[in-house]
Amino acid sequence: MNDWLNLLIGLAMGLNLVALGTGRLPSLIRVAAVQGMVLGIMPLVIEHELRVMVLVVAVATVVVKGFVIPSLLRRAMRAANIDRDLYPLIGFLPSLLLGAAGMIGAVVLASWLPLLPEHHESLLVAGSLASVLTGLLLLVGRSKAISQVCGYLILENGIYLFGLLLIHSVPLLVEGGILLDMTVAIFVTGIIVDRIQRAFDSLDTRKLTVLRE
Repeated sequence: MNDWLNLLIGLAMGLNLVALGTGRLPSLIRVAAVQGMVLGIMPLVIEHELRVMVLVVAVATVVVKGFVIPSLLRRAMRAANIDRDLYPLIGFLPSLLLGAAGMIGAVVLASWLPLLPEHHESLLVAGSLASVLTGLLLLVGRSKAISQVCGYLILENGIYLFGLLLIHSVPLLVEGGILLDMTVAIFVTGIIVDRIQRAFDSLDTRKLTVLRE
């Protein structure tokens, strides 16, 4: 099981680097979608016995993260008529280097933590920490609202990964709650993105600094 699980986590960590290294919004949305689908099937790999709750959360995760939210982001991108984040606050190469360093640090830190025996050989903690760092880098380092939403998605993926550590001891209600919270947050963010576009004819969040009471 650990071999397949680590393969999926390694794929998710590789997608983190792709997200940090690209300025094209379609590619960034695609990366977030693929990573969401990869994470969605992980509970099926971890669970020894297939439960209805696990299957429901896995399917919901794949559908929402892999199709629904990316389609909303693509619609917002087309409405704003943009396809690149050309002027990030943190450059693409520095972001990539920081992400790679953070990934190495996450692996080292995970090896020091007192984990349960069944988690010693898995990359769940390392992948979780690396994804949270990647999401934070996208949130603070990109200037376009759509890029920041993708950063939020990847950050939430890291939280989801960490929650999988408890899959054998508690039901997946926590993951289901996170998925619901994320869906609501994305819809609210979509409304905010629309308002930014209408007010400034741009999705550059740096323009919000000109607002006054």
